[in-house]
Amino acid sequence: MTISSKTPLLDTIASPSDLRRLNETDLAQIADELRTETIDAVSVTGGHLGAGLGVVELTVALHYVFDTPDDRIIWDVGHQAYPHKILTGRRDRIRTLRRGGGLSGFTKRSESDYDPFGAAHSSTSISAGLGMAVANTLSNKRTNVVAVIGDGAMSAGMAYEAMNNAGAMHSRLIIILNDNDMSIAPPAGALSAYLARLVSGGTYRSVRETAKQLGRHLPKFIYDRARKTEEFARNFWAGGTLFEELGIYYVGPIDGHNLDHLLPVLKNVRDSHNGPILVHVVTQKGKGYAPAEASTDKYHGVNTFDVVTGVQVKPKANAPSYTRVFADALVAEAQQDDKIVAITAAMPSGTGLDIFQKVFPERTFDVGIAEQHGITFAAGLATEGYKPFCAIYSTFLQRGYDQVVHDVAIQKLPVRFAIDRAGLVGADGATHAGSFDVSFLGILPGMAVMAAADEAELVHMVATAAAYDEGPIALRYPRGEGVGVDMPAVGQVLEIGRGRILREGSKVAILSLGTRLAEALKAAEELATYGVSTTVADARFAKPLDQDLIFRLATNHEVLITIEEGSIGGFGSFVMQMLAEHGAFDGIGARSLKFRSMVLPDSFLDHDKPEKLYATAGLDVKGIVNKVLATLGRESDALKSMIA
Repeated sequence: MTISSKTPLLDTIASPSDLRRLNETDLAQIADELRTETIDAVSVTGGHLGAGLGVVELTVALHYVFDTPDDRIIWDVGHQAYPHKILTGRRDRIRTLRRGGGLSGFTKRSESDYDPFGAAHSSTSISAGLGMAVANTLSNKRTNVVAVIGDGAMSAGMAYEAMNNAGAMHSRLIIILNDNDMSIAPPAGALSAYLARLVSGGTYRSVRETAKQLGRHLPKFIYDRARKTEEFARNFWAGGTLFEELGIYYVGPIDGHNLDHLLPVLKNVRDSHNGPILVHVVTQKGKGYAPAEASTDKYHGVNTFDVVTGVQVKPKANAPSYTRVFADALVAEAQQDDKIVAITAAMPSGTGLDIFQKVFPERTFDVGIAEQHGITFAAGLATEGYKPFCAIYSTFLQRGYDQVVHDVAIQKLPVRFAIDRAGLVGADGATHAGSFDVSFLGILPGMAVMAAADEAELVHMVATAAAYDEGPIALRYPRGEGVGVDMPAVGQVLEIGRGRILREGSKVAILSLGTRLAEALKAAEELATYGVSTTVADARFAKPLDQDLIFRLATNHEVLITIEEGSIGGFGSFVMQMLAEHGAFDGIGARSLKFRSMVLPDSFLDHDKPEKLYATAGLDVKGIVNKVLATLGRESDALKSMIA
């Protein structure tokens, strides 16, 4: 159908089936309106903008050419999926992105049938897509599977493992390589588009396959020479030798913002019935919005902003962020020790190592989205006497756990793990929450695990990690700003496995690990109004435990409560195991110790403001007070506190 260009076409799109009823000549207008809607929505919610703007035309083309949701489109990472959400029936909720009860900032299976696979960690789309493609084969289904992956995500080994497997299996899988940064091979205008259309077409591929079959009847040296000549000729114009060697047919590069180039190529690969195909599209991150195009990070992640000027609203900070504190502390240590080096897995600004890099460029290593390699790379540096600080988000450290165990811990190598985003992270939700690091690191023999209670403690822990050479050590700290304590001029080396007491009481002891300490101190003040005398201690270390401190708290108090920003099986479990082994629950005098462990719930918490998430988890002041009163059997007080 044709609709007047004066009519906002996007208003007529409730689902991709509506999009597919339009003429191709209307799609450019849809793309323009979709880009405007995306910019306006993210200006209200904040989030990931640049990636989505770069794939607007590609998003329109994919939903126009493919019969979604029956055909599957898998967006790797999901940062670029906002335009996709707008086109797939979620436009009316797009301004709830990353807010409590609203749309996820990533693709999510429970949110829409158009999200066939949940994403957030990179480089998973080809593996998932191959699984779906094989399932289609087993079920004799002819639906298409399209995996969209960025050039940055291609730096991860998992992507190559998946392509290697796909090439060997000959399953029908379409891979869209969205090249918006590396520019693996820049498009050459109309000629490049023509060649891409030619080699993606059935006629060329049929002739090529027929020639191969005939060629196999020729003497081997002639066949091999002819095959190499054909590959050279095609790759001279189009590139893609690497993908061809993996058994994946390569098409491109093509201009990812030109619908006249995209549509015929996508139709060709849709109608192909042979093995895996990779379509290389070149896009511009932040395309169509001048402030994003001019920004160094292309507005990868933004706060709310003014659409006209592009100026972001910066939240007022009462204290420096933990990330900044870590970076400054590491620079200070490195100025005194030339063996300190820093490693990041494609997150230099997110981890603060961009600050370190400006001072020590030759001692900073960005390994790309390759946590496994980064950790073993750090282990290699450690064998030669260097002091590697491997700065990785808690949720991403999970991807390199085998390397932590086998390449670092077993060999007792002094790799320092700086674990950013420990605990709940707010708008990014469950996929980015740092819930499990204490649990999975604390069970490893010889691993030391620290958690900073505030920004001053973080400075001391950086100094402690720099001085520690007995084996691997980890320091964890949350996202966001600190609590505003006075900062030390120089970090002090802490005694390994020693905590501290901040408030003395007699009836209840609260032993905190990490930044719930401030809430524990406030809870102790409130408990005093109930006549409950409370000791508050900072464990500092989840491993090794401060046994003397724990025994003292267990012996001198009726109730001992541990609190942490982590999952079941972490610090609280370690304390309970130690106490159980030493008979603390068998009875001390005429009584047994009342022990409780406050942890994150045994569920994945969706995105919301951090303070709301911690309240939901019961790890705020009210939750701590309620837990103490309930443990003491003062249910009426606890109920009264909940109602207040």
